[in-house]
Amino acid sequence: MTADSAAPSGQRPQGRGPDGPRHVAIIMDGNGRWAKARGLPRALGHREGVQALKRTIQAAPDLGINCLTVFGFSTENWSRPEDEVSDLMGLVRTYVASDLARLAKAGVRLRILGRREGLPGDIAAIIERAEAQTAHNDRFLLQVAFNYGGRADLVDSARRHMERVLAGETAEPITEAVLTSGLATAGSPPLDLIVRTSGEQRLSNFLLWEAAYAELVFQDILWPDYGPKALAEAIAAFGQRDRRYGGREVAPVRATA
Repeated sequence: MTADSAAPSGQRPQGRGPDGPRHVAIIMDGNGRWAKARGLPRALGHREGVQALKRTIQAAPDLGINCLTVFGFSTENWSRPEDEVSDLMGLVRTYVASDLARLAKAGVRLRILGRREGLPGDIAAIIERAEAQTAHNDRFLLQVAFNYGGRADLVDSARRHMERVLAGETAEPITEAVLTSGLATAGSPPLDLIVRTSGEQRLSNFLLWEAAYAELVFQDILWPDYGPKALAEAIAAFGQRDRRYGGREVAPVRATA
């Protein structure tokens, strides 16, 4: 099997194309360090991070992006101090309350990726309301990974398929296409670019399956300072990449006399 044939079904873009990335994912890192450098509580770093997210969402469509996926809260983040987790949950409440109407009016469809089990009841209700209120929008897709982990998402996809097999609903074996269709991101455009801020260079269990052929850009900027300029720079870096998807360019054969 070649590297190219190993690309997950439905996750490999169709050629490089003249345009920039359609689907960009961002690991929004550096809120705590931003606050610490200013002698501020971490909570204020998270709140400034929400403002950076608003700026980035507004800029993305003008930069040719159709889908933006951001890492809001991972399955591992529950191990953080209780007061920090509580503040992050409070930010979800505040953000949806203050920005949902604007997103809906702007034609943004909001989709939450991740497990709903274990979330506070009001947070789960807020998520359902936000998705329902924006479900008809098709100008731009915003996906927020919340209580999400890439490994957990793969396990959940395989488990759901196994349950269907055991229930006699299907006899189809597990394939790349089956796993892809069961992921939280099913139906979204193939992932072109993953950006991580703050200078760290790892995926941290984010979109592991979808990242198979995505380009990676690591930017040395703390997330609360992020905005249109930094996003444009990431897209410019993407434009310099030669995306071969496991293949290689073949030099043209010269005609002989």
